[in-house]
Amino acid sequence: MYKRLPPLNSLKSFESAARHLSFTKAADELFVTQAAVSHQIKLLEDFLGVTLFIRKNRSLELTEFGKVYFADINKILRRLNEATERLLSLKSNPHLTISVPQTFGSQWLIPHLSEFNQLHPEIEVRIEGMDQDEGLLGKEIDIAIYYGKGHWENLQVDRLGEENLLILASPKLLQESPIEQPSDLTKHTLIHTHTRDNWRAMTSHLGLDELNIQQGPLFSHTFMALQAAIHGQGIVLANQLLAQQEIDQGHLQIAYQTQLRDPKTFYVVNHLDRLDDKPIQAFRSWIINSIKYKENE
Repeated sequence: MYKRLPPLNSLKSFESAARHLSFTKAADELFVTQAAVSHQIKLLEDFLGVTLFIRKNRSLELTEFGKVYFADINKILRRLNEATERLLSLKSNPHLTISVPQTFGSQWLIPHLSEFNQLHPEIEVRIEGMDQDEGLLGKEIDIAIYYGKGHWENLQVDRLGEENLLILASPKLLQESPIEQPSDLTKHTLIHTHTRDNWRAMTSHLGLDELNIQQGPLFSHTFMALQAAIHGQGIVLANQLLAQQEIDQGHLQIAYQTQLRDPKTFYVVNHLDRLDDKPIQAFRSWIINSIKYKENE
């Protein structure tokens, strides 16, 4: 399959010389002589049967063949270097870099992470908190938690469960002003996260047209909105997965029972070329099973 591949040293010499447009700088970068670089490129040109450089006095230019070939070889060598670095890093210090929305990290993952560490003490976990609900799976991220509707291509995607939106308030606030029927919601300040869309959906679900969703503070992160509710500043809507810890600890209570599903949910995602990566698949299996188990408790 790979019988027609040129020597790696020739490719490295060509890529460096093409990037610098200088045999001298390429030689310095590769720790060889200028003559060695020139020899490797001559071997490559003979192998390919094309001229890659135009030599003009002291200047060097790429031919059209050279420009096309450099664009591809540059990408290939960078990917080869990245793959090698990733393997060497894994060999010397196995680790797993996980990208998560900040609220999911603080409200669910961190409180439960010790369970994964006990199961897999050999895997060093690194957490990257993201402001976006859907982070970017760059080369430095192994696996991620997305919050959305699951419409992502070219990724291994598994849903972590569907949750209701809960109406929550502090015990003290509910003691002072209980919510026994939907109309009682109008007596309280509404706390919003990102947009006012979830409260708009809740008013429609409850048939409560008189609830003014334009009032109340708007927070950029769910954990901030939850903290505002804990401190008695109003009532908040939150995904049950994010709020369960505060409910279990008695910081918040369900103010009024509803069955409105969160239009978005959490997913665990990674690139399709990492299906055989053992640390990634170990974390994926653990978080899927852990959330399912806790939902059934």
